[in-house]
Amino acid sequence: MEETALVHLSKSYTSERLLLRSLKPADIDDAFLSWFQDEDLMRFYTNSRQTHTRESLLQSIEQGIASGTVYVFAIIDRETDACIGTIKVGPINRDHKISDLVVLIGDRRFHGKGLAIEAIRLGNAIAFEEFGIRKLFGGMFETNQSSFKAYTRAGWVEEGRLKGHYLVDDKPVDRILVACFNPAFFPVSA
Repeated sequence: MEETALVHLSKSYTSERLLLRSLKPADIDDAFLSWFQDEDLMRFYTNSRQTHTRESLLQSIEQGIASGTVYVFAIIDRETDACIGTIKVGPINRDHKISDLVVLIGDRRFHGKGLAIEAIRLGNAIAFEEFGIRKLFGGMFETNQSSFKAYTRAGWVEEGRLKGHYLVDDKPVDRILVACFNPAFFPVSA
């Protein structure tokens, strides 16, 4: 596979400190792969026990694109041009125009700087503008307050809770359900 973007966007998506662009095969290097081996980083991901290789990640990304349901974007630090994380839009349900949106700031040097908020806002824009999504949704462990705060500060709202949905150290933990609504479909009332 050549080292070009896997998905082409209609425009550039940037914030003060970040650029969201299509993930390139060259982005998936050893540092990138190490994020998925970091137990502390993966503790809030429900499929964190899965082992990833460069080939398995590329295959998964290509399958998502081919199915037209899942797209992965690189979160780039504009100052260093380094790939510091990913945003996944999908799976997209085209009938209902809804999608999950998952952000991962994998490079720990960029944690605690509010970059997840910027990345989520950019992910919202890509989902709404590129894919015509009317509603984004997601969920997180109740104990993952940093994720909850990032999503709500990026314009998402809590929609509900699934009581005792997860087991963490054999103790039930709620799943917080969050959503973001495309203003083109959900106009803000005056």
